[in-house]
Amino acid sequence: MHKYLRAIGFSQIINRGQSEELMRYVITNSSDRIFTSHDDHYMFAEYRRAFGDRIGIAARGEFDEENHFYEDFYFPYILGTKAFSSAELSVERHAEKETYAGICDDIKDGVSLIFYLQNVLDYYKVNHAKTVFPKEMDLYLSALSVSGMIVMPLSKKKTDVARDKKAAASRRELIREAKLGNEEAIETLTLEDMDTYSNLSRKILKEDIYTLVDTYFMPCGVECDHYSVLGEILSLNFMENELTKERLCHMMINCNDICFDMCINEKDLLGEPEVGRRFKGIVWLQGRIQFPE
Repeated sequence: MHKYLRAIGFSQIINRGQSEELMRYVITNSSDRIFTSHDDHYMFAEYRRAFGDRIGIAARGEFDEENHFYEDFYFPYILGTKAFSSAELSVERHAEKETYAGICDDIKDGVSLIFYLQNVLDYYKVNHAKTVFPKEMDLYLSALSVSGMIVMPLSKKKTDVARDKKAAASRRELIREAKLGNEEAIETLTLEDMDTYSNLSRKILKEDIYTLVDTYFMPCGVECDHYSVLGEILSLNFMENELTKERLCHMMINCNDICFDMCINEKDLLGEPEVGRRFKGIVWLQGRIQFPE
């Protein structure tokens, strides 16, 4: 069973039989179907069933010579709504099965992000047509979580917000210069990181860590597309899974100027979410690349 089924309202799926029954339901009652060939040898198909606003399950597999469909795997998803353009996107296949990871190196905080690629069949179509990728493509990030909590926001003055924005813009410019090989920019970034570490080490002895750190976005565990995040809630709405009627919380999260949609089962969320407060938890990062037509 997929660990993140409960994030979209399927917390009662506890054994393989229930999981296979759900997959048959998804394939039989699919709301969206995509077909494409791969390497001129295989016909792949993806059946998607929506169970709420932008959430659902995708079952992916292939057809044999007698036109029988064999499901290889499935995954729950939430579709992102906020796009940003990236000039450094790449896609790599996982070793175990026909799934792919997307890698984005053009992130505002200078850290490469790895995400689970949702629209693999679109990637197949682009590859089959031998289309040259444009320099910039839109990326829609989203995430699912099975454990999280609400943290109160930091009290900030307008001058503090303006200062933080100016510092972030300056850091992005330094990162851009460092990528081009500017040794002075590299040295400045190194010194800034050392100063930050020194200040945090000194203050953490007397202050709570969440009053010192506003947001963070850090790799978590051994899976490369799992992250520990702390971010501001920009928007919030509650919805129900249309099939199970479980109540879900859909939030737009801002972590280090990276905005993404996130869905979590209400029973897995500790605290009362509100716009302006912060979400802290571990997320499975997904992404959809807007490939050229």
